[in-house]
Amino acid sequence: MAASIGSLLAEISDLENPIEELEVLKTALLAIPLNALGDTVRGQRLDVIFSLLNTNDSVQIELCVDILGRVLQALSPVHLVQNCRDELKSGLTHSDDSVKILALTQISRIVKHPEAVTEVLNNHDLLRGVIHCIEAEKISVGKEAIKALTPLSESKPGLDALFRSDLFKELKDVMATSDIVRYRIYELVVDLSSVSAISLGYCANSGFLSQLLGELTGDDVLVRATAIEMATSLAHSQHGRQYLAQQGIMDKISNMIIGADSDPFSSFYLPGLVKFFGNLAIMDSPQQVCESYPAFQNKVFEMALDPDPVMTGVALDTLGVLGSTVEGKQVLGKTGEKFKSVLLRMSQLASSGATELRVRCLEAISILLTLQTEQQTEDLLLLTESWFRLLSDQPIDMIRNISTQPFPELHCGALRIFTAIAHQPWGQKMMLSSPGFMEYVVDRSAGPTKEAKDAKFELVGALVGSSTAATILGSQHYLRLKTYLREGPYHVTAISIVDTEGAE
Repeated sequence: MAASIGSLLAEISDLENPIEELEVLKTALLAIPLNALGDTVRGQRLDVIFSLLNTNDSVQIELCVDILGRVLQALSPVHLVQNCRDELKSGLTHSDDSVKILALTQISRIVKHPEAVTEVLNNHDLLRGVIHCIEAEKISVGKEAIKALTPLSESKPGLDALFRSDLFKELKDVMATSDIVRYRIYELVVDLSSVSAISLGYCANSGFLSQLLGELTGDDVLVRATAIEMATSLAHSQHGRQYLAQQGIMDKISNMIIGADSDPFSSFYLPGLVKFFGNLAIMDSPQQVCESYPAFQNKVFEMALDPDPVMTGVALDTLGVLGSTVEGKQVLGKTGEKFKSVLLRMSQLASSGATELRVRCLEAISILLTLQTEQQTEDLLLLTESWFRLLSDQPIDMIRNISTQPFPELHCGALRIFTAIAHQPWGQKMMLSSPGFMEYVVDRSAGPTKEAKDAKFELVGALVGSSTAATILGSQHYLRLKTYLREGPYHVTAISIVDTEGAE
């Protein structure tokens, strides 16, 4: 096979129009398993294919990119940096974005390899080209460049190269290109900072982080919204949250929430502020966040009652985040009447809102009502039951009506609410007392889609898996549920056809 690959490459090198031969080569390469391809192509004249990238023929470029993508992936990062460095460097400045992405993808492999990256760090030409790809017009090229630079944060030599060498000036020069590129540099800095406290220290000392956080209170509301999104990403790591706290960013964002009431343009960035604290609550402590920054919780409730569907949607998602933990449920429960008003609004939205909001609302309700077996204390069971009963005078019927509507996402959302309460004794009692509900659970004709069948199967599994279900539901219902579970989600009952030919 190596001989045939070599002969194909030799043949291609002598042709003016090699499209057909490139197709043959591509097919031949795809026929070789990737783990065997490296030995096959090592030492072959790959420069032939690289040289064919110097054309305006898009078909030829596409074929060469496909071929090189396959071949280079089979070669080790060390081999690439030692034998293809100049070709990869040229690829970074190619007029076709697919060639740039090909080069960046392979450079990503190189910088992740402890031996190969050393050669790159000793010669910055390749990294300089990657940095300039951040300013590419096509966003996918910029994203790939960021991805190729991020692994440098995992070692001191890599961080030194980015922040304590001539490459630092390259970063600053590229950053000055435009607002869009500036935010790509911020994205890189946040990605680098997230790796470790050491890498965050480099980014902080560079001045990039303080510049990013300064944009939080800028005059341009769209810039402000982007900065908030970046700060939220930075808060995903514990050392990132510590840095933000040291810089007073939590207090600053809390004050921005308070000041949003008097800003006519706050709708552009307010959802981001709320998402910031929502993420913070789930990663740290819902109680601590809600008690330390009451403006956040108050704003979530206010947004849940807001007629603006964008604000309502963010509030619903945030309530789902808060209610996903026991501590979050307890925090919401302590607010008493405030949260009851929100639940009533959620009930209205789930029944008659716009479809997208209804789906998000059903998801939030199912999360709020979910309690794992080990979480089922008397207080928490009373809390989830009280929330469910607030949804309607007949909440089982209300959710069941939603499940019968001809929208698969609503059907599955309603079933997930039933699954949430199926784990809890009070939920099982309410299901049993609702006429026809247990028949509905084992009715396979309701919900013809795969997603619906899976959701129904999960509901049945929740009931069968509960330690109280057999006692509460009774043996007849319980056995039918076990049979349903044993038969699986896609069981179809066979219908026997009686042959009546010849009958009178």
